[in-house]
Amino acid sequence: MQIKEFLGSTVLDKNAYAVGKISNVDFDTETGKIEKITLTLQNNIFSRDELEISFEDIATIGAYVILNKEIPKEADEAEEAEEEAETVEVTIEDAE
Repeated sequence: MQIKEFLGSTVLDKNAYAVGKISNVDFDTETGKIEKITLTLQNNIFSRDELEISFEDIATIGAYVILNKEIPKEADEAEEAEEEAETVEVTIEDAE
């Protein structure tokens, strides 16, 4: 596999959930081995995050890059944040 084929590959976590695409690869300059990859996570249309994964966390490389770890989905994190958010009650009164 050439590096241009590797970049942009879809990454699945150990539960086979698509978590993002490979956007960058860091190599050891002396050995030429991959040290870590950077994933671009698609949160929604306007928001993207990046996540660095060490090469040891990659289970297989083929049509997909499959990790041997679970990556939490953003939807789950958003639900947790909503549960922790403070509720504010507002009362509107007539100004008569």
